[in-house]
Amino acid sequence: MDPADDGSAQDELFSRPERQRRRRRRARGEPPRGMYLLPHVITSANLFFGFYAIVQSFQVDVAGSADRAALGIVLAAVCDAIDGRVARLARSSSRFGVEFDSIADTVSFGVAPAMLAFSAGHLQTLGRPGWVMSFLFTVCAALRLARFNVSPGRYKGFFEGMPSPAAAGMVATTQWFVSFLRESGIEVGVPEFLVAAGMALLGLLMVSPIPYRSGKELDLRHSYGTLVLVVIALALVVQEPSVTLFVLGVAYVASGPVEWVWRRATGATLTELPHPDPLAGEPPRG
Repeated sequence: MDPADDGSAQDELFSRPERQRRRRRRARGEPPRGMYLLPHVITSANLFFGFYAIVQSFQVDVAGSADRAALGIVLAAVCDAIDGRVARLARSSSRFGVEFDSIADTVSFGVAPAMLAFSAGHLQTLGRPGWVMSFLFTVCAALRLARFNVSPGRYKGFFEGMPSPAAAGMVATTQWFVSFLRESGIEVGVPEFLVAAGMALLGLLMVSPIPYRSGKELDLRHSYGTLVLVVIALALVVQEPSVTLFVLGVAYVASGPVEWVWRRATGATLTELPHPDPLAGEPPRG
């Protein structure tokens, strides 16, 4: 069937003004109107999984609730990883999308991990320092997201500071790893002060100027070695996700400071990006 004929047949189902609007959108090469909503639906799913993680964190005394909270954070990170790409494919990037995405990320990667650590790590036993360290993680995540909206980064292929989904993922995978050890018969008692210190460290890494590599720069089409490493990592994740994701998380968290020290010692530099006015025009969806 001729695509033009198919479009004309569909136009007959709509009123004349609507048919004219549809023809103008097709002439400009714009996607169907429904496609504009898809990125917002995915961002809403991100927010839902963050809320789900918070609810499960309140029920930490129920068996498996902490692991389900961790799962909610990981699923929120998956939604966050694809909503921006879908927005660009649908050509629906907008200031509204940026702000909505940041609000959802603050809940899923700022509040939810802090609540999980506070409840599963029993930080309430520390009194005021316990909830202060949890709040420090939350406020650092919010600052990190706000900074990303204003300035995505100083260097090509790198984030400025650890991304908030990575910090939240570190909290989630640590919970899974501890559960794995206990299910394997290894009784692990993580001191509360160590949990609080870990949350503070993750928060400070998010707002630090330390560059972290961006996964967006991975070239799987032209780099055979990178493709092999990704395949091996996926195989290990399928084999034992609790251990593999925890190890990958620790490696990524440590990679920023380690590379920063190495560059300071060797004098290596990174390629700096231009910094246009972040308030001019409509920025890409974060």
